[in-house]
Amino acid sequence: MVSRSKIKYSIVLVPFPFDDFSDLKVRPALCLTSSVGKFEHVVISFISIVIPDKLEPCDVLIEQGSTSWEKTDLHVDSVLRLHKLVTIPKSLIKRKLGELDNELKENIKQKLDHLFELE
Repeated sequence: MVSRSKIKYSIVLVPFPFDDFSDLKVRPALCLTSSVGKFEHVVISFISIVIPDKLEPCDVLIEQGSTSWEKTDLHVDSVLRLHKLVTIPKSLIKRKLGELDNELKENIKQKLDHLFELE
């Protein structure tokens, strides 16, 4: 399990449900919040290695060789799917992989503002 400190913007491994909720698979996700409440829930976003032909406006591509790639500890090009969110107890986090640099954080903040029409 990940420690209480500095979980927001961490890339972690978690059991994530399939779209039809038929099963779970351990996969990378991004913590969008620190833990909240007495049950220490965390909002996470799905990260996929399946890059769609057409990215959604709220997708964030994380590619090998980019300056943002280094700290993520992802192994292949991946896409952060900001519209695929779930809230989980922090205790479900298997381990921390890496974290985001400031450029990715700013990109994600802008896309979340747009997704939730906060701007």
